[in-house]
Order: sequence, then structure tokens, then C-alpha cells
Amino acid sequence: MAPLPLRAQNPSEAELDARKIVGVNAETVTNVTSTDFPHHYPGEDHTWDKSKFEETFKVQFHLNSPLVASFSLIGIDASVANAFRRILLAEVPTLAIEYCFVNNNTSIIQDEVLAARLGLVPLKGGKQGLLEFLKWFPKPEEDTTGEEQFAKAYDYNTISLSLRVECTRNNNASKGETDPRKLYHNAHVYAKDIQFKPFGRQSNYFNGEYVIAPTNPDILIAKLRPGQCIDVDMHAIKGVGSDHAKFSPVATASYRLMPAITITKPILGNDAEKFARCFPEGVIALETVTRKEAAQKGSGYEGHEGEKKAVVRDPARDTVSRECLRHEEFNGKVKLGRVRDHFIFSVESVGQWDSDEMFLEAIKILKSKCERLKGNLLKRA
Repeated sequence: MAPLPLRAQNPSEAELDARKIVGVNAETVTNVTSTDFPHHYPGEDHTWDKSKFEETFKVQFHLNSPLVASFSLIGIDASVANAFRRILLAEVPTLAIEYCFVNNNTSIIQDEVLAARLGLVPLKGGKQGLLEFLKWFPKPEEDTTGEEQFAKAYDYNTISLSLRVECTRNNNASKGETDPRKLYHNAHVYAKDIQFKPFGRQSNYFNGEYVIAPTNPDILIAKLRPGQCIDVDMHAIKGVGSDHAKFSPVATASYRLMPAITITKPILGNDAEKFARCFPEGVIALETVTRKEAAQKGSGYEGHEGEKKAVVRDPARDTVSRECLRHEEFNGKVKLGRVRDHFIFSVESVGQWDSDEMFLEAIKILKSKCERLKGNLLKRA
């Protein structure tokens, strides 16, 4: 067998970087399939290596607040990034209303619709109580009904809540008033009307600012008129989003690949200004061609000292709309793409978890899954 070419055995850094770019063209997308696996390239070993992964993997935070976090994971495969996204959506446990006992409901909303609305109200409480004290509520057997179904409801697995609101007329309302919120008392039923009823040891974990309450008190649940009332007792338990969306801890959890914009030939003057308008604000900047650049042969800036030139400032802001590819003056001057192993995550919490804590919890869940899989493999071996 003939020896492998030296280039195939030792690819340049530029070639390795080019393999990571998914090409975005005017009509097509190229280089979609990942190729960093063993034996794809002759003479190259792409076997996964832990030490190499530790050297190349990076985490960069762009925004970190209690409700919203944005960060980049650099150097991982799409399957791993997507696993984190799916765990954030469906496997991080949260507290939500599961059982509603309607004592009285004379509003125009049917009991089952009211129960569904109450279940979708996101709750918050003390972190220690939610994460350490509160346990899973055992799912009742199919044949159990009535009191048997809740025989295992204890202070460590069930949160008791109530909603009791009655609408009455406001005798002090101004004559000719048309606003129902001034004409009546309790014309609107909000999430803040839900009351926490601690029992057992719950008051030790959920008190003061850590009491169980809706994350947003102004969520509208129902509208009432004089003579109508809502009287509901509720049980909230821990669950996961794979069972029902109300247990999902996030409003959104998504990622996108890092955009890549390469200016291959100089874009100057009015073309530079037009080029900048093809992208969201902040992606392309206009700079002045320096004397050194104008004096450098082959740079493309010869004789253009002092003119405006387009440069890439912040590609992360780009939406990859391909607008610049529609204009003939930019043909052959720009290449668009996305970096295959650079994932920009956006996580928005509904309030029960801090946004960055959720991702750490997702890592723990994925790790526990891997350990269970490893244990099962060892048992079979």
C-alpha cells in the first residue's frame, strides 16, 4: 500500500477550522455532516480523548440573571448539546398543581378548564424546601379512587393550596363607572389570590420570603361578576416536563450555532455601509483604512487610505438571514456559515429555578443516566 500523503496525516489548523464550518449559501447549506470520528480522514485519529476534550472544551457566559441566562458551549457534539436542551425542557423536576378539588365554582369557566389554568400557574418557594425537603409523590394505582388515592399525601411530598374568591358589588363606586374592577370587588381573580396552607414541617422550610407562591402574582385566572365565586382546594406535587408541560421549569430553552462571517475581499466606501445594513446592528462595523494597510501589496486596500471598510465586529448577533448574498456587489467577497461545535444557549426560567442552576441540574441528570447505563453494561458483562 502506498504511504498516505503527509497533508492527510497532518492537516493544517486552517483546514481543521474549515471542517467545523457549516456553509450557508444563497440557496443551499453545505458541509452539514460531522466528520470528526475515527477513520473518516485517512491517517488521522479522531478517537474521543478525555484529556483533549478538557483542553478544547470551553464555557462562555454572555448573560446571567436569575430568570435569563445566555452562554456558549464550545467543543461539544450536537447530540450532547441537544441532550442538555431536552433535559432542561422535560427532566428537571419542578412543583406544580396536580390535583384540584372544586368545592364551588359559579363562574363561567368550566371546572376542568379552571383546573388546567391553575395547573399552569408557575410556583416558587424556598430552595432548600423544594430541593431537599420535598420528595416525589407516589403515583396512585389505576384502581384507587377517592380518599385511597391521597392516603400517601404527607408534608414531605404534597403542598396544599387554596383559592377562595367571591365577587360582590362596590357600593362606593362612582355613578356612571364602567370599569368592572371599580364597580365590583374581586372582579378579576389573579394568581396572587392562591393561598399556601402549610402543614407538618412545611412551615420550617416555606416561611417569610420563602413561602410557596406564584412566581407572577398578576396572572389572570378568571373574571367574576356579583354572585359568582370560586372555591378550590389544590395539591401541588413535584413532577417533570415529560409528564406534563406545567412541570417544565423553563419558558424557553434553546440553542443556535455560532454564525461565521468571513470577508474574503475588501468591501469599501458606500458598499461597506450597504453591507453593514444587511446585518443586525452591531454585527458589522465600519473602520478607516490605515496607511499601513494601504501600503501593503496584495491587501486590496492599495490607494484606499482613509476610506471606510467593513469588518466583522460581533458575529454572535447575526441571524444568518443571507441578505448580503442577494446583492451582486458582494459576490465572492463574503462567506457565511455556522460553527459546528459552538452552541449558544438561551435559557429562560419560569421562576422556580435560577436559570444557571437549571443547567447544572441538567448536567447532574445526564451524569446519573450515564452512570446507570454503565452499571447495566457491567452487570451484563
